[in-house]
Amino acid sequence: MDETLTATLTGWRHHLHAHPELTLHERQTAAFVCSKLTELGIPFVAGVGGHGVVATLSRGQSNRSVGLRADMDALPITETSGAPHASTNPGVMHACGHDGHTTSLLGAAALLARDPSWGGTVQLVFQPAEEGGGGARSMIAEGLFERFPMERIFGYHNWPGLDAGTVAVHDAAVMASGGRLEFRVIGHSGHAALPHLARDPMVASAHLLLALQTIISRNVDPLDSAVITIATMQAGSAVNQIPGEAVMHGTMRTLRTAVADQVEEAIRRVAAGVALSCDVTIDVTFRRGNPVTQNSPAERDLAAAAVTAAGLPLRRDLLPAMTGEDFAWYLQERPGAFVWIGNGSAAGGCELHNSNYDFNDAILPAAAAYLASVAKRALGE
Repeated sequence: MDETLTATLTGWRHHLHAHPELTLHERQTAAFVCSKLTELGIPFVAGVGGHGVVATLSRGQSNRSVGLRADMDALPITETSGAPHASTNPGVMHACGHDGHTTSLLGAAALLARDPSWGGTVQLVFQPAEEGGGGARSMIAEGLFERFPMERIFGYHNWPGLDAGTVAVHDAAVMASGGRLEFRVIGHSGHAALPHLARDPMVASAHLLLALQTIISRNVDPLDSAVITIATMQAGSAVNQIPGEAVMHGTMRTLRTAVADQVEEAIRRVAAGVALSCDVTIDVTFRRGNPVTQNSPAERDLAAAAVTAAGLPLRRDLLPAMTGEDFAWYLQERPGAFVWIGNGSAAGGCELHNSNYDFNDAILPAAAAYLASVAKRALGE
């Protein structure tokens, strides 16, 4: 990639980072994408599945087609990176690098538009609402694959801790399936000095939180992977009152559907047991999320070959992560592959979803080059 395009992409990325928008609110981000596609002379359709944008690059008479996807939304996190291009939207930041994903897909579009060596159709999918907002499913429901035909689909996520610009291709599972958990613990409120006249939902919640952790250690096969994390708890408003209710929210992740079924059953069983022992009511709401993000064999190997063709370092030895990714829904409809591209060191709090995180501008050329390479290879096979 020439220095001029690299500098342009860096500027675009800084603009997006400074103006993040939450899931389902990516209006200005989508407008920015549309303006850059217009500058590149690439036709597009906006408003697909919410604020989604799909651009189409076609050349020659080939009927082959491929999709490339990037996500656009940010997170409800207050940025502390101190970067000159830090978020100007209080309480919202690009803490997962979707600004970099979007920019690198625009970079791939620029590379493909100026490259006469390929033929066919490339669908550039700029997706909203990846962070739990159902963006992939919304785009699919609005006819993504029927309106914008593609035989295969590819995407990537930046990965802190992996050497900058190195591409990791997994054999099968890349990221886990997810589930959202809510526990509403209903007791009986009363004076804090008279606990015998109340039924304390706080104590029951504490027992439940600890008991849930035994599900993984004592119910799931040690050779399987599963995670239960309780991330929030809300209860009480006065220091001298036992509250009447406590609410906990969390997530569950697994790499196999059978394990997800087993864990869900155990969660309900444990909650019922704690409710009985503490004389409270515990209502459990369990919402399954994304399926496992799992590469298909032919596309996995195609992705690895595209990495080599682009002159990028390749890793084939990394284990999957228990993070979730709604790219998995596309893989339920079409074969494809999802890779990681190293973001460099994670030191100093530069992990995903950390308030100090920032996408590494130095990997924009590598990410754009990979996306262009995998598209050309898919069309040429």
